[in-house]
Amino acid sequence: MLIDRNIAKYIVFSEDNVINALKKISDNQSKVIFSVTESGRLEGVMTDGDFRRWLVNQSTIDLNQSVSKVANKNFKYAFDGDEPAKIQSYLSDKIEFVPLIDKNHHLVAVAKKRSQVIQIGKFTIDAESPCLIIAEIGNNHNGSLELARQLIDAAVLAGANCAKFQLRDLSSLYLNAGDANDASEDLGSQYTLDLLSRFQLSPEEMFAAFDYCKERDILPLCTPWDENSLSLLEDYGMPAYKVASADLTNHDFLKVLAKTGKPLICSTGMSTETEISETVNLLQRLGAMYVLLHCNSTYPAPFKDVNLAYLERLQELGNCPVGYSGHERDINVAIASIAKGAKVIEKHFTLDKSMEGNDHKVSLLPEEFQAMVEGIRQVEVSLGSSGDRRLSQGELMNRETLAKSLVINCDLQPGEIITEAAIEVKSPGKGLQPNRKAELIGKKAKRAFKAGDFFYPSDLEQERVLARPYKFNRPWGLPVRYHDFKMILAKTNPDLLEFHLSYKDLEQDIKQYFDRVYDLDLVIHSPELFAGDLVLDLCSTDADYRQQSIRELQRVIDLTRSLKPYFSKASRPCIVTNVGGFTEDKPLPNSDKTQLYELLIDSLSALDTDEVEIIPQTMPPFPWHFGGQRYHNLFVDPQDTVQFCQAQNYRICLDVSHSKLACNHHQWSFKEFVEQVGAYTAHLHIADAEGVDGEGLQVGEGELDFSALARDLAEVAHLASFIPEIWQGHKNDGEGFWAALEKLEQIF
Repeated sequence: MLIDRNIAKYIVFSEDNVINALKKISDNQSKVIFSVTESGRLEGVMTDGDFRRWLVNQSTIDLNQSVSKVANKNFKYAFDGDEPAKIQSYLSDKIEFVPLIDKNHHLVAVAKKRSQVIQIGKFTIDAESPCLIIAEIGNNHNGSLELARQLIDAAVLAGANCAKFQLRDLSSLYLNAGDANDASEDLGSQYTLDLLSRFQLSPEEMFAAFDYCKERDILPLCTPWDENSLSLLEDYGMPAYKVASADLTNHDFLKVLAKTGKPLICSTGMSTETEISETVNLLQRLGAMYVLLHCNSTYPAPFKDVNLAYLERLQELGNCPVGYSGHERDINVAIASIAKGAKVIEKHFTLDKSMEGNDHKVSLLPEEFQAMVEGIRQVEVSLGSSGDRRLSQGELMNRETLAKSLVINCDLQPGEIITEAAIEVKSPGKGLQPNRKAELIGKKAKRAFKAGDFFYPSDLEQERVLARPYKFNRPWGLPVRYHDFKMILAKTNPDLLEFHLSYKDLEQDIKQYFDRVYDLDLVIHSPELFAGDLVLDLCSTDADYRQQSIRELQRVIDLTRSLKPYFSKASRPCIVTNVGGFTEDKPLPNSDKTQLYELLIDSLSALDTDEVEIIPQTMPPFPWHFGGQRYHNLFVDPQDTVQFCQAQNYRICLDVSHSKLACNHHQWSFKEFVEQVGAYTAHLHIADAEGVDGEGLQVGEGELDFSALARDLAEVAHLASFIPEIWQGHKNDGEGFWAALEKLEQIF
């Protein structure tokens, strides 16, 4: 059982209309609201089930009537002072929430079944959430508010989510009233008291530090060491409390902490398993929300004593999220704890390890803390799930290059039997994998084979998708290469061809491929990779690299002008290009993008673009460059893209798969993305997408709503042409393209 005292999210006034009540139910994600009178007296309960039952009994639906007419007046409730066991007994499969009222029948809290989700400010702690990373400043400000602010600034830059402090009322906390000069104290206590008496912030200074945290958008938390300090923090409005290891067995204090209704992050250092279990039982009886932190309270803790494996046991004991509070040297143990399930990490933080005070010695410097944060985030991303293994996009790309395939070693006509003797295993891996060989043997060929042809999955299926003429309400085309465009044209009726060039194609004599004029438009897709492992980057801060990129793109432009006469509808061919601006290790902050856009503008101005139009393509956040993943920075954000197009009078190629991935990663609205960039879209690459890097998927195999996309494009980019940009769609005579066009024709 949990007792939630943050009741604003549950309350509506009795005279509020049903629409507002439904919105509240949707917002609080608990499927329940409580209606109260203007004086705060609890009047009724409305669950989504209550609403549905009311709805089916109405002859006419009026959602503007008051909640009091819909709310259930016959509900179970308990008093705030009732024994936890009594309140717990009211909860069942049918009753998930019990309102707790005071003697005046005012709603003061809500009891509900225990959840594995804990909310602290804007941070969620659960099985799926990123780890909450706490920079434990403690008393490392050494009594200086100015140093506290510097530590907060450094914590923000290092990537911490939270800056935590400690507050003590020495006079009530210590038996000797905090007298640092008490000669009867043990040496350790005397040393600690001396530091605390000199290095405390006053409550007013502490609150100023908390306020500064909010200015810097970092969560402030604090450990209260006594009830007087807790009272001050409650008056301030602290959203949660850290419980020191020293107080894990202090049941009276834990009861006071639990009564605040705030989440508790409890360190378990210096406690036995029996003591931890006793505290867990107490917190559960009290309905407290809590996280347990594994901790070894030695400064510094020897690595052999850390025992990270205990995190799994701690999760069993606590039935709650767990984390790690580390006092060992270095950052590796904290990073490793993520793989053991830690959802909260706390490490001490300082600007100078040589400062007076024992905590400084076991603290991380800002650069060390930042390295720890980066390591934690890398491990979090890499953990994945324990479900079925799926090939990543990078693996799929490398499998095409490095794996092996089944090929036929003789000519074969449709209807003839595929024999074992006709099948060989060869590289590369762009066809059917060798483990499917037994499935092929004895099958009738569904198509004509020539010796050396690859077998494909469709050779095992009952039917193949075949090319035919298609009809769309906008110009459409297909991605082609020199060697296959005539075969493509013989099968269907595109309005344009988009030639996807390799750097080797720039060296070809085009006359060996072109012997007539085609009544088509022309689009060119520039290579990304050029000779010498040059990945085109018109934004590179390396002047020589950027100049080489400019020279290579100029070669693409020159070739485009040479191809133009072969396409009668090509008045000003578009050249789709990834302009660069990627980084190897992490994405750039927004403040650093301006320089890259300026370098891009300078590079574009150096090109002779007469008779052609350069259209940068929108990019995913994590692009694949020949099997390796990078971070992209330009033409990812719709606002950046629009600003560039407006200022420089450019149009773009909207790659809907790339941009859907960007929206997934940044939690943007894809509809709004399309609406923003639509007016500047000259050409479209259309494919499905999944997650944050699953690009170029077959239509219908990802997350895109193509019907909604079609409607939006008809509004904002009705003149833009398109191609189906299906990854490996050209294989087996373009069957991936035909499958996409079949689906898109029905939608567009």
